[in-house]
Amino acid sequence: MSYRISHTYRRLARLRRLPAAALVIALAGCDTTEGFDPGAGAPQHGDVVGPVAAPVQAVRRAGGIPFGMFALPPSDFGDLYNGGKLTVSPNTIARRLSAVRSRGGRVALMLVGSERYYKDASGRFSLSKWKARMDRFKGKNFDSYINDGTIIGHYLIDEPNDKANWNGTQVSPSTLDEMAKYSKQRWPKMATIVRTAPSYFKSSPRHVDAAWAQYLSRHGPVKDYIRRNVADAQRRGLALVVGLNVLRGGTPNRTKMTAGQVQSYGSALLSSSYPCAFVSWQYNDAYLSNRSMKSAMKSLRQKAEGRSSRSCRS
Repeated sequence: MSYRISHTYRRLARLRRLPAAALVIALAGCDTTEGFDPGAGAPQHGDVVGPVAAPVQAVRRAGGIPFGMFALPPSDFGDLYNGGKLTVSPNTIARRLSAVRSRGGRVALMLVGSERYYKDASGRFSLSKWKARMDRFKGKNFDSYINDGTIIGHYLIDEPNDKANWNGTQVSPSTLDEMAKYSKQRWPKMATIVRTAPSYFKSSPRHVDAAWAQYLSRHGPVKDYIRRNVADAQRRGLALVVGLNVLRGGTPNRTKMTAGQVQSYGSALLSSSYPCAFVSWQYNDAYLSNRSMKSAMKSLRQKAEGRSSRSCRS
C-alpha cells in the first residue's frame, strides 16, 4: 500500500508541471490498479471525471494493428502505445472515447464492467444480469467511434472458460454467442470479442467475431502457441487478438517477464499476419518505465505497425 501511495504522489508531482489542458487527460491514469474487468457502475479509477479538452488538431492514426495494454491511461496513448482495453460507464463513455480518439488510440470497449455485477447468488454467470448491464447504454450513440476505428470491438467478457471465475461453472460457448447476438442487435457494425482461446469454441459461432490468445511462458514454445491459435481461429472463422501477460507470465512461472522475454515472445506473436490487435496485461508504470523495457516495447510497436491492418470482425 505504501508503494502505491508514494508512486501516486510521484506521478502527481510530475503532473503539476503539465499545462492545464493536458492535466485533465493525464489525471485519468494516476491509479493503474485496474484488473481485467473493473466495475463500471460508478466512476472508476482511470475514468475521466471532468471535461476533456478538444485536441488542437486531429491526431493522425498510425497504420498496422493496435498495440498496447490493459489499463493504459488515456495520457499514455500516442507514440509508443496506441491500443488497449477500455472499461466505461454510461456517464464516462463519451469523455473517455474522446480522449482516446484525440491521441490516435484504438480500443476494445468493455461496457458491463466487473464480473461481480453479472453473477447470480451462487456466484455463477447470469445472462439476464449481463444484459441488464448492457441495457444501461440504451440511448448512447457512439457509432462514430465504431465507424472510424477508435473502437476495434466489444469486449463481452473475460475468461468465460475459467471455472474459478464462475464458481465451478464455465460460461458456455452457446451463451457467449447469445451475448454477441444481443450486442449486435444494438450495434451491428461493432465486432464482438471474447477473451478466451479460439479452441474453447467447438464449432464456428454465429455472432462472436474474435477470440483472444494471451501468451504466458507456461503455455510452451511461443511459436507453437501462435501457430496453434491462428489455426484454431481460422477453422472457426474467428478473428484473433493476441498479447502477453507481462506481469505474471514470465519464467519462472507467475513472475514478471524480462525485457528480453517481452521482445522475444512478442516478436513471435507478431510474426503472424493474422492477429487484428496486440493488447497485453497490464499497464504498470514502474515496470514499463525502465530503458530496456521501453526499448523492447518500441521494437514490438514497430512490428505491429508493419502488419497489415485487419478488422476484428470475423
